[in-house]
Amino acid sequence: MQPATDIISQISRHSGSFPAREQKVADYIQNHLQDVTTIALSELAQKVGVSEPTVIRFCRTLGCDGFRDFKIRLAQNLAVSMQYLGTEDLSDDTTDADVLTNHVLGVIIDNLRTLREQLPQDKITAAADALSRARQVVFFGVGGGSTTVALDAAHRFFRLGIPVQAQSDGYLQRMLASTLGEEDVLFAISTSGLPTELIHSAAIARQYGATVISLTKPDSPLAQESDIVIGLDMPENPDVYKPTATRHVFLATIDIIATAVARRTPTKSKEKLRRIRSSLLTLYPPVSRQPIGD
Repeated sequence: MQPATDIISQISRHSGSFPAREQKVADYIQNHLQDVTTIALSELAQKVGVSEPTVIRFCRTLGCDGFRDFKIRLAQNLAVSMQYLGTEDLSDDTTDADVLTNHVLGVIIDNLRTLREQLPQDKITAAADALSRARQVVFFGVGGGSTTVALDAAHRFFRLGIPVQAQSDGYLQRMLASTLGEEDVLFAISTSGLPTELIHSAAIARQYGATVISLTKPDSPLAQESDIVIGLDMPENPDVYKPTATRHVFLATIDIIATAVARRTPTKSKEKLRRIRSSLLTLYPPVSRQPIGD
């Protein structure tokens, strides 16, 4: 698999250092990014006022096999870049701290309301039942957001006396999945449900009898490889400066499941939490109710 190529950034970075005729091609493309993805080679050469071989040389300078390869890479690049390329007028009120606070918190609240509407209660019950019976639990996530949620989930569950770990490395995920058995649970976390590492690890764990729970997009490849699917499809806010909506929703979902598991084993859970609190007495005095371990 080839690494993703940021053609737009390459053109901008090398602008001014291309040979004169190729620079004319670069200037035209920078000003007509979307049009170029559907234009013919002969038409582009005519609009720029250069020969077709010049356009092809320009494409090869950027590491592309030719003009067709260049157009494919540019189209792929634009698919994720257009929302960031437009100029936006940020008036005073949209940069004011009070307004931004209300905006960001309002979006989070809206996301949590959407979560309440979407959350499949039967799947939460099934997940809590499986986790409360598990010999051990592994939380898998890849990428920034899902990895953070997986780490937080492991922190929530070890306090309940459940052997648990979080892993984000794809190779180690596969290795760890192969050691699981019928009494174990693999909990995979992914916004899209597309990462190959998670899908393969889920398949490996299932072939050895482990229960696979996924917190992911419904009907995704990861969901199809899971025994219990907590399917959520959260709409992303168009404000590109705001953190992703799914992060708060996933963290809240983990808290709901952890609370459900704790209430299934109240005596065991309270004793583990008591021990944790006692272990911290020498670090700070018990002046009031405080978060466990913070």
